[in-house]
Amino acid sequence: MTADSFSNFGTLAVHAGAEPDKTTGAVIEPISLSTTFAQSSAAKPVGDFEYSRSANPNRDNFETAVAALEAGKYGLAYSSGSAATANILQSLAQNSEVVSIGDVYGGTHRYFSKVANTHGVTVNFTNSVEEELESLITPATRLVWIESPSNPTLGVTDISKVASIVEKVRNSRSEPLHLVVDNTFLSPYVQNPLKHGADIVVHSVTKYINGHSDVVMGVIVTNDEKIHEDLRFLQNAIGAVPSAFDSWLAHRGLKTLHLRAKAASTSAQAIATALEKEIGNNVEAVSYPGLKSHPKREVVERQHRDGLGGGMVSFRIKGGAEAANKFCQNTRLFTLAESLGGIESLCEVPAAMTHAGIPKDKREASGVYDNLIRLSVGIEETEDLVNDVLNALKASASA
Repeated sequence: MTADSFSNFGTLAVHAGAEPDKTTGAVIEPISLSTTFAQSSAAKPVGDFEYSRSANPNRDNFETAVAALEAGKYGLAYSSGSAATANILQSLAQNSEVVSIGDVYGGTHRYFSKVANTHGVTVNFTNSVEEELESLITPATRLVWIESPSNPTLGVTDISKVASIVEKVRNSRSEPLHLVVDNTFLSPYVQNPLKHGADIVVHSVTKYINGHSDVVMGVIVTNDEKIHEDLRFLQNAIGAVPSAFDSWLAHRGLKTLHLRAKAASTSAQAIATALEKEIGNNVEAVSYPGLKSHPKREVVERQHRDGLGGGMVSFRIKGGAEAANKFCQNTRLFTLAESLGGIESLCEVPAAMTHAGIPKDKREASGVYDNLIRLSVGIEETEDLVNDVLNALKASASA
């Protein structure tokens, strides 16, 4: 099924890349565990596949489905979101430069600051990308990297504004320059960066796309044929590809993305609203794109489906790191654990967990303070989740 067969997201989610099996008629695709495929003569495969590292039926179907939901032509799946990030950076020539927002996932920051330089790529960070980008781009700049919302402070970037700057510079020179948007925090249901001018969209499939906390995967989507060809070559050459079983599981999870994303957004909105009422008491600040008080709410209304805020909430608790830790220990429904985007609710303290590897001064410059708590809202009942957060807040304050 092609992306233009149906216009509604939920229908696409269920049917894209999911035709009944041509041999058996099975409505749910079989898992193709074979690593190699028969050939009728030398270099002439019987079917469409030769070797599973290069292509696999389950991976192909998953890539087709994600590309359709991101309004893109090409999808490429990887063994993790970090592998997808690495693949993009490794597509750059030596002495290339990247401009990235400072408030990025800790693993992305680690790769940018400690790995990319080993193969000749320099990454320059900024906490004001919309204002500073044009002055930071040099003749060697090949990529601009943003997360929107960012991890973990939920800062929103105007993708169209950044894309227009990238396009302006690109048109004035012969060297390539591309905009990459990490869309992990929202999923294709809430936001489609390609529609706002991005050249590449990257996801940790582990999170909302799979949605069941049982797969580690990544994916890249683009409309650019040259970018696709370059990344497809590296995907095969490096071999950081997901297994057939993981691809099957992720495709299964993708089919309910619209239902899960709606439920998580609804509960996250209620939680953020309740926390905002606690500012001045047990809460210092709340960041959630769905709140009218969010400084980029106007951008959210343009970029997000129905102005949804997504399923992630960040807030700073009074009492410092100790209070943040106690809050996460006092929740009953929110499990203290890393990751996000699953059907179950999670909480974490980024400064001590996912972003611990970033020097404190750089963390705090991006808003990642010791008392910041990140909530990943699941699909439990909204009332129960709100009560759990407020009860944990009171218990942490009294302690």
